[in-house]
Amino acid sequence: MAWIKRNLLFAIGGAVAVLLLGAAAFYDYQGFSHNSAAFEKLNEIYSTLKQLNDQKPSPGDAKVNNTQTAKEQEQEVRLWIDHAGKYFKPIAPIPDSPEVTSEAYAAALRRMIDQLQHEADAASVQLPPKYSFSFEAQRYIVKFAPGSLAPLAVQLGEVRAIAGILFAARVNSIDGIQRARVSDDDTAGSQSDYLAEVSITNELVVTTPYAVTFRSFTPELAKVLAGFAASPNGFIVKGVNVSPAGQTPSGEGYGRGEPGAMGQGYPPPIYPTTPAATGKGGLSTYLNEQLLRVTLEVVIVKPLPKK
Repeated sequence: MAWIKRNLLFAIGGAVAVLLLGAAAFYDYQGFSHNSAAFEKLNEIYSTLKQLNDQKPSPGDAKVNNTQTAKEQEQEVRLWIDHAGKYFKPIAPIPDSPEVTSEAYAAALRRMIDQLQHEADAASVQLPPKYSFSFEAQRYIVKFAPGSLAPLAVQLGEVRAIAGILFAARVNSIDGIQRARVSDDDTAGSQSDYLAEVSITNELVVTTPYAVTFRSFTPELAKVLAGFAASPNGFIVKGVNVSPAGQTPSGEGYGRGEPGAMGQGYPPPIYPTTPAATGKGGLSTYLNEQLLRVTLEVVIVKPLPKK
């Protein structure tokens, strides 16, 4: 203690020097840690840049900016999607309301079935007896499975659009329209009303499958295909199955077997012919166009709402 008292200033200076050395050491340690982290980050960035440059294609270099090119191409695709949107307009559900009640849907369904039957009569299109256009399971009920009213309303609007194309083409007859199951009530319906497929949703669209079987001659078939192609509602015909209609044996009627089974009360098909003509050399030529049974696999493409 006596020495410290005699050398007080020296002792204080020594203590301050030790504190400064400790602070300097701590500062150096922090700087080293910071530099080490920065060096690791730099190596990581360099490694990422090298990986990008090694990719095919790479982001580019001083002469070629592939990143900017990709952004421009993305913009072109988005513009094309906006332009193509006019060919994929949504079909209004029936009834078209934010919240569909059981009473409203039941009434709309019966009105629509009655309207479609009258439109078929006006277009001279034959239908199966008491045909429900694939809604036999829902036609006579007033209470529907929970959560099914909205998708059923969408399907009713889409079936109405499909039937309208067939009526406009004036096909000879409609054997059946099939749709995907969207309700627990569908399990009680005729199996010929439904498809095994279901709607599929991806990042851009919802695709909903349908199948329609009808009888016609080739001009009416061409009109049906043209009607789907010209529709603004995103119809895509994925498959066409054509066979001679022939004389189908009578059975128990529609809804008992595969779509198109000819039942009682359904008249046989009519085959138009042209008179025989005699060509050169005494050869007879004639035209006998046969009634066709056509099944179309149709998909409706519906863009998702923009986020």
